[in-house]
Amino acid sequence: MMLDTQRPPPETYGNSELPPLVCLVADGTPEVQSQDTNPEEEAAQFSRFSPMRKALITFTVSYCGLMASISSMLILSAIPEIAAEFNTTNTMISLSNALYQLVTAVGPILWGPLSRVYGRKMVCFYTAILFTSFSLGTALAPNLAAFFVFRMLTAFEGICFFVVGSSCIRDIYHPTRRARALGWFFFGTLAGPAFGPFVGGIIITYYPWKSIFWLQTAVTGFGTLLILVFLPETIDRKMADDLNGLTRKAKTKQLWAWINPSRVVALLRYPNLMVVHIASSALIWNQMSLLTPIRIIMNPRFHLETPLEACLFFLAPGMGYFVGTFIGGRYADSTVKSWIKHRGEYVPEDRLRSTLVSLGVITPTCMLVYGWAIEKEVGGIPLPVICMFIQGIAQMICFASLNSYCLDVMPERSSENNSAFISRSFAEWFHRSDEIILF
Repeated sequence: MMLDTQRPPPETYGNSELPPLVCLVADGTPEVQSQDTNPEEEAAQFSRFSPMRKALITFTVSYCGLMASISSMLILSAIPEIAAEFNTTNTMISLSNALYQLVTAVGPILWGPLSRVYGRKMVCFYTAILFTSFSLGTALAPNLAAFFVFRMLTAFEGICFFVVGSSCIRDIYHPTRRARALGWFFFGTLAGPAFGPFVGGIIITYYPWKSIFWLQTAVTGFGTLLILVFLPETIDRKMADDLNGLTRKAKTKQLWAWINPSRVVALLRYPNLMVVHIASSALIWNQMSLLTPIRIIMNPRFHLETPLEACLFFLAPGMGYFVGTFIGGRYADSTVKSWIKHRGEYVPEDRLRSTLVSLGVITPTCMLVYGWAIEKEVGGIPLPVICMFIQGIAQMICFASLNSYCLDVMPERSSENNSAFISRSFAEWFHRSDEIILF
């Protein structure tokens, strides 16, 4: 029996017609989206770059994802010092991080469509320049208001790499090999929240807090150079080419039709996409519940005295993400290949089968054991560390598969679909950050 999924009508997107959405089917016989795929054109699309060039592209977008994600969590270890500098409370500085997450929830609805119109490389390059500039502005912020403004501007630019980076990988890798590359990309985006506070703890132990943002400026400057040198244009056709010959009024009208945020938000009305987005939101909630209160909880629980001691706990999920990089993508791709052999055709929903155990069993079990160990003071340090490590592996397996599904299910709107995926996920991140402030 088929899940009641409303199929979207054909839409005009530039000069090409959008493919209909794949529907989830409950009886094991999925309905594949009806689109004419030319095998020769598909082979040409994924063979434009050599394996080495693809590896360099993957490294570049993964590094950019790392530098964006690490900036969101670097200040966790330095909140008391920043509050003292600006003569305010820890809660106020924590609010800046919550606002950072709020902006990251809004940004994707713009960056995805823009990268489809003007190309991945141009959007990434100019965004990286602004990201570096705003990081420098944060380091030089003379007062609390300027600190808030530059942090929010940094967030708006940084989230671009989450959206466009995974779209670049979608452009160059065949679906049966895509999850491995996405695994490396998500290691960059997930390792930032894990390793960021650890790096910040080292810096704040020996240097002033502004050194954190001087380091961030240097890291983002290097990322800008990587984009300039190693990131080619990966999209097959820029939609901006269709604007040639139009009047200014016609160009403005067509451009707004392409980048209208409602196009991204409207994708959430389809049940199969909504289910995947909710699953991602749950993972982000889980991640933030695990990472954000570490210094607040671990210091009194284990009688730790310095920021660095508590921040060592961040290494556990970070190493889990690293190990999951080698497992998650391969497992997702092998699941897809096995079902292709079983069914004789490729169905995007088959990729989601690789998340069932990690999302439904491992992640909630580890979270319950972790909370029980901390609250009841049992297991010492090893038990929560083991739980965080295993959760890191499970989260990596899930994120690679969920995001790859969003890229596969609507190929012609992968940037917008991925924007909706990331926007909803970071909306949950903001909601969780707000709760941590109250805590």
